[in-house]
Amino acid sequence: MRMKSVNRKFIFPLLLLALSVISGYGQQVEFKATARDEVAVGEQFRLIYTVNAQANGFKAPSIRDFSIIVGPNQSTSSSMQIINNQVTRSIEYSYTFVLQANKEGTFTINPASVNVDGKSRQSNPVTIKVVKGSPQQGNDNQGTAQSAPDISSKNLFVKASVNKNSPYQGEQVIVTYKIYTRIPVSEYSVTKIPALTGFWTENLMKDNTPLKQYRETINGAEYVVAEFKKDALFAQKSGKLKIAPLELDVIAQVERKTKRARTNDPFFDNFFNDSFFGSAYQNVRKTLYSNSIILNVKPLPVAGKSNDFSGAVGDFKITSSIDKKTVKANDALTLRFTVSGRGNLKFIDKPNIIFPTDFDVYDPRIVDNINTTASGMSGKRTFEFLIVPRNHGSYTIKPASFVYFDLDNGKYKTLRSAEFKITVEKGVGGGSYVGAGNDKEDFKYIGTDIRYINTDILNLRPVNMFLFGSIKFWILFMLPFVLFIIFLVTWQKELKKRGNIALMRNKKATGVARKRLKAAEQYLKQGNQQSFCTEISNALWGYISDKFNISRSALSIDSVSEALQKQNVKADLISKFVSTLNNCEFARFAPGDKSQVMDNLYTEALQVITQTEQELK
Repeated sequence: MRMKSVNRKFIFPLLLLALSVISGYGQQVEFKATARDEVAVGEQFRLIYTVNAQANGFKAPSIRDFSIIVGPNQSTSSSMQIINNQVTRSIEYSYTFVLQANKEGTFTINPASVNVDGKSRQSNPVTIKVVKGSPQQGNDNQGTAQSAPDISSKNLFVKASVNKNSPYQGEQVIVTYKIYTRIPVSEYSVTKIPALTGFWTENLMKDNTPLKQYRETINGAEYVVAEFKKDALFAQKSGKLKIAPLELDVIAQVERKTKRARTNDPFFDNFFNDSFFGSAYQNVRKTLYSNSIILNVKPLPVAGKSNDFSGAVGDFKITSSIDKKTVKANDALTLRFTVSGRGNLKFIDKPNIIFPTDFDVYDPRIVDNINTTASGMSGKRTFEFLIVPRNHGSYTIKPASFVYFDLDNGKYKTLRSAEFKITVEKGVGGGSYVGAGNDKEDFKYIGTDIRYINTDILNLRPVNMFLFGSIKFWILFMLPFVLFIIFLVTWQKELKKRGNIALMRNKKATGVARKRLKAAEQYLKQGNQQSFCTEISNALWGYISDKFNISRSALSIDSVSEALQKQNVKADLISKFVSTLNNCEFARFAPGDKSQVMDNLYTEALQVITQTEQELK
């Protein structure tokens, strides 16, 4: 009885606490947008969206009248208070943009949306007045740039150039972005990466790469030139493809009477702070746009193209090796097939090596050792095949063919790997039957003795029905033959299925994509953005390649859409798949909170592959 009274004493406060917590969660959901009412041309300010509940799926409005400097950056705060046994818990999600006003006028930013408890909520619109000169309130970003007359394009401009205007499909093209200036520049930032539809891109300049700088004379005017961005492009289709302009924000320095401050950037300190530019300047922000470039991409020739060609374009060599030539049954050995050289190494698929039927061969492990320098991509890609022989004997692994398009002579070139002879010895627990004579000891199964048939006379007596000649007898008699025929038919179908590479790739497409997404998840946790984006891109493109048996060299946004449309996939899902492919490329250079960008991209890729697989079933 005492225990019951004690329990009642605790139950009432617990119920009260639970009701208090529930009442804390019952507050009204508010999703609002805030920004300053008035700003000046060229000034930076914050646009903040806040929601007082747990939220996800934030969708920003289209912001066209202002430049997005940073954002959206997401943050979360929560608090809990207990006053007079009343528990109050609050949580707030905020999404922050840093915008810059470009021109005078009154502009309205449409509402944003966010999901709360499965329901979509919309914020209020925001109206901002942009005036000339200094505003009534201070600058949100405390920036140093000031409004000033426009800078002549003859003194400061950006130029994009390529090393080849008429490449072959899949050939490496290097695009270089240079800034030309006759006035000092203290800062620069790439604000918009061009959408390179029809290209696979690879960044050739790391964040800590020193900028190459030199002087160049154009039409009698001397410029200081710096190469600030360099990419390797691989065209995925032929025809005329456009490289759109790149957008660059710079803070240039216009001469003034006060003393000039030095920058903390070692490049710009050495680059601009010399007698060529003078001694004192006022900071002025300017947005620059590079020129667009049209590439006339030539299709790969049909003449000489074999079925073994998988899209490799460049200059390559192959090597192959095996770690053991003598092995016991059921022991593993490793065969390595390496492609090295210059070109689109990341597009090279595994070689078509024909192994003996008595070998179990697993999907190869791909090891990339690829260098991305200012001169392009080079290095090697290695395929490691794990092989397990099941039966003893002598076997031969025939040479594999590797076909690539040689740019030097404009023809397809075939390379062949070495031939390997493997001796497989009997393993532990394996063997065969051996017999000689009628003695019991002469019959053995190597590794395990078996009992000889019992030769003693059995006492048998007849019953009402004999098994011999009955229906049961004939069923049991024919059953082994029927089972053997079924086994042969099933085995032939399995061999045919294994020989159908397209079917096997289709069946394994989802599994391979999930493995790549799992690898991307590890890079996400490590914060390794470059490797994360590469794995996500490989998962998306590889899924389509395997699912529809399309070679990597033939993949493009158009071919992806066409393949999905042929399978009657919904239009909105096709659009979502294409959007995710584009977002994957943009994520490499997205400003703001990179972890949030990577997290959103991972969720998108997982959802779109899962939904596509469900549609195709």
